[in-house]
Amino acid sequence: MNVSEAIVKMLESVGVERMFGGSGHSVVGMLLTIKKASKHLKAIMVKNEQAASFMACGYAMFSDKLGVCFSSGGPGEFNLLSGLAVALSDSLPVLAISGHVSEAEKGKGALNESSGLRRTPDARAIFAATTKKSFIVEHPDQICDIMEEAVNLAFEGRPGPVHIHLPKSVVMADVKNFREIKLNIKPVLPDPATIREFAQVLEKALTAKEQIVALIGYGAVRSHAEQELLAFVEQFQIPFITTMDAKGILSEDHPLSLGGLGRSGDPGAKKYFDQSKIVLAIGNSFAQNATYAFQEDLYQNKVLMHINIDAEEISKVYHADYRMVSDVKPAIAGLTAELSRTIRSVEPKTIVKEKWYDLPIEYSGSKIYPADMVKVLSRNLPENAIVLGDAGANMLWLYCYLKMTKRQNYQNPGSFGPMASHVNGAIGIKCANPDRPVISGCGDGDYLMAGFELLTAVENNIPVIWIVFNNGDLSVNKYFMIQTFGEHAYMQFKNPDYAAYAKACGAVGYTVTKLEDFEPVLQEALRLNQPVLIDVVIESEVYPPFHLGRA
Repeated sequence: MNVSEAIVKMLESVGVERMFGGSGHSVVGMLLTIKKASKHLKAIMVKNEQAASFMACGYAMFSDKLGVCFSSGGPGEFNLLSGLAVALSDSLPVLAISGHVSEAEKGKGALNESSGLRRTPDARAIFAATTKKSFIVEHPDQICDIMEEAVNLAFEGRPGPVHIHLPKSVVMADVKNFREIKLNIKPVLPDPATIREFAQVLEKALTAKEQIVALIGYGAVRSHAEQELLAFVEQFQIPFITTMDAKGILSEDHPLSLGGLGRSGDPGAKKYFDQSKIVLAIGNSFAQNATYAFQEDLYQNKVLMHINIDAEEISKVYHADYRMVSDVKPAIAGLTAELSRTIRSVEPKTIVKEKWYDLPIEYSGSKIYPADMVKVLSRNLPENAIVLGDAGANMLWLYCYLKMTKRQNYQNPGSFGPMASHVNGAIGIKCANPDRPVISGCGDGDYLMAGFELLTAVENNIPVIWIVFNNGDLSVNKYFMIQTFGEHAYMQFKNPDYAAYAKACGAVGYTVTKLEDFEPVLQEALRLNQPVLIDVVIESEVYPPFHLGRA
């Protein structure tokens, strides 16, 4: 068994069924092994390696699976960096495997060399700075130890990306000590004393009828804590708000749901938050959007209780009065059990809601108003669907006007926030969740950065639906320029005929210019179970609810 065969066998053993990447000397051995000998693993070959890294993120995003991307060394591997940065900031377990110059060729200017010697880029330093750890396989008998450490590290504690350099001289060498790798991923459990402390604070507040709000973040999604959270908020009648990335984790028509918090959050959520004495922050990191651009006094005169799997996230932005380092699921289960010792139930609470979805829309233009289109999407969204917003105004329209009630999830690019990450990430998400409808709601600027991966979806029969918000604008940046400088520049561009492009790629394409046409097109796209591109021509001179700075 050679190194390439060993890697494929080990990836299969940890449940990887799809890996995403581009060709190169160091990875062709894996491709041949997959073709000839693999029963479960398939390689998805992309048009650009950056897309592969985003797809690997998607593969890990709503699953417990390891996302894997691969590339040649040098230029190919550097294309992976954006996705690895997403995995690092968004806590996604991703493994990147890339080629590397052989030892005998280092420093000689070999093709794609990135050894860091004699004016060549230093890939090891770059990847070490963008992952939890970067490895290099210098001898074939290291491969099992390195793979075992890398995969465990990707999942350990707060998940994240890892990277392996694979020199050309090693990939086809024999592995004389092959063994199955073992996963030994220890859960991050709460300290019992901290559980008791949190319960005592909440018991006192509930008894005194102080206003408490739960602020739920993406860490709760990663933890699969839906049932635990639902039991907790219902038993103790604690109204909840979600960050953008946790939208849909609990049904948004739940009596205790206040909607989303942040610069495009729901008005009622902000009002209830402002009036609350205690904020129980669950699995969130206080990102810029959720904190009104890091508003300094946002938590002033409040008691902040923060639960996070990563100790470094606690008090990073706002001082936590009470801190619990734990995975969300066991933390909430433990807190419910402890609090139940003294409080069995709480009288049902009635809260005043004010959500963008329910507020009237005032618009009289001739083009499609984005909020109206998103509300149609919301009404037709299948159970268990995954909706993705890409960087830009599209994700804000979706955040404000989607109503998610049927075990649905919403995701947007996280703090690193590259454009087009979810145009491509949608393909990885669908590969890991074949039974869930996957819809990417992307800006036209996003799609133009990454649209050739539609061919990848067609070639591999991956039925994602892309809805392009077509307004010929980079809307958020345009809005920022107008608000800051009173004018804008270089924010507008021309779009192609997206429907014709889709058909040229072998996909199904539609152009929608009237709101009444969107619903039947969407319904047909959902029925087709094929890659579909829907070009929706929307109004350009309107903007989603958005605060640039302080609330």
